[in-house]
Amino acid sequence: MKHLQFNNGDKMPALGLGTWKSAKGEVYEVIRKAIEIGYRHFDCAFIYGNEHEIGQAISDAIKNNEVTRNELWITSKLWNNRHKKEHIQAAVEVTLHDLQLDYLDLYLIHWPVVHKYDVSYPENGSELVSLNEVPLSETWQGLVELKEKQLTKHIGVSNFSIKKINQITEKTGVLPEVLQLESHLFLQQKQILSFTQEKGIFLTAFCPLGSADRPASRISEGEPKLFENQTIIEIAQEKQQTPAQIMLAWAVNRGTSVIPKSVNPQRLKENLASADIELSSTEMAKLNDLDIHYRYIKGDFWCLKGSDYTIENLWDE
Repeated sequence: MKHLQFNNGDKMPALGLGTWKSAKGEVYEVIRKAIEIGYRHFDCAFIYGNEHEIGQAISDAIKNNEVTRNELWITSKLWNNRHKKEHIQAAVEVTLHDLQLDYLDLYLIHWPVVHKYDVSYPENGSELVSLNEVPLSETWQGLVELKEKQLTKHIGVSNFSIKKINQITEKTGVLPEVLQLESHLFLQQKQILSFTQEKGIFLTAFCPLGSADRPASRISEGEPKLFENQTIIEIAQEKQQTPAQIMLAWAVNRGTSVIPKSVNPQRLKENLASADIELSSTEMAKLNDLDIHYRYIKGDFWCLKGSDYTIENLWDE
């Protein structure tokens, strides 16, 4: 397994297991199986609603001497209704309690979007809070203080643009250590990757296989399908790997980490093995040519009438 090494020597496995959409009642067994297979990096979030089960699985695996806490890399995320500085520590304490941990390896701001405190998912613009009222720099300063208190070893952001990263850095003097965002062969995020590499920020890719199992309301008619792309299929056949393995290997070979989600034991094994697949410069060049800047998770669900959130100012493109 390749790793991304932080300035303090901590190492994040390049391939981890995503837990978004892992249902209650099944995620416990998935985590136990993943640890048995060899996964050590788990990507979680409060809003996924399954951290309690994940925590029990991790706790039981540690008690059974299947893994030690130091071998694990656990990421979680601050939800949008806890962005005010006075709410941030309580939010991470809930996550730590549910995950049965004393600290996180990485804590992220989940979205550059703010809801009212009692709103999990806004249904209208009045339930959203402007970034002019609760700026991202306030939230980021709250995460900086969590790191100082050793509640998390590392801090970062998710779904942030270059502009937003620069804003919070200028206000606080602290760079995120990780940026998590949608990235796959159809949305390669080359400009942001170049920016993060220049700044010493690690990039983690979610939806690396196109997230076909995301909610139907977020699937667009006629959208391009990664698994039908002939270049990916041909390279997979040549290397006697699956198309999914080629997509994940591409992510690792370009120096990013990647967090595919699966509950299928065979696919869990295949996904983990993909981190050790080497792609030639010719194969990488062919795959790099597939970028069409197509976003599967568009973020339009935050752009509600009556708020000042728009697709343009969400992604700053």
